[in-house]
Amino acid sequence: MRCPFCKEENDKVIDSRSSNEGQAIRRRRECESCSRRYTTYERIEELPLYIVKKDRRRELYDRAKVLSGLHKACEKRPVSLDDQHKIADALELMLHEKYEKEVPVSIIGEYIMQRLAQIDQVAYVRFASVYREFQDISHFMKELKAILGKKAV
Repeated sequence: MRCPFCKEENDKVIDSRSSNEGQAIRRRRECESCSRRYTTYERIEELPLYIVKKDRRRELYDRAKVLSGLHKACEKRPVSLDDQHKIADALELMLHEKYEKEVPVSIIGEYIMQRLAQIDQVAYVRFASVYREFQDISHFMKELKAILGKKAV
């Protein structure tokens, strides 16, 4: 491993532990040349997962896009960044457990909506409005009535 500070390759591992729920190994290293410490992560190299879009195009799964959608839906809402990252983590875990190469975009959208509905209903409606492509206020009202109907039960 090359030191990020002095670029030398001589280092020693001073601590190693499981990270990210066993999905990675976190290693603290110390450069033998400059004595500075840094952290590295070792992960299993996973096969790329493709998303099958509504128009049947295929696109490489992109965690940043998932988080971007969550950030927009949760903007100015009491949903922490940690909660948003937990949704993305749980989504990825589910995708890798159930799908090998391709997953329909509907699985991702429905999963995120289900999780947001449990955390914050405003964020849920915001996400649903983009995901389900609401065209006018009647679509919003239909979704709101569904939420209110579930609350009454």
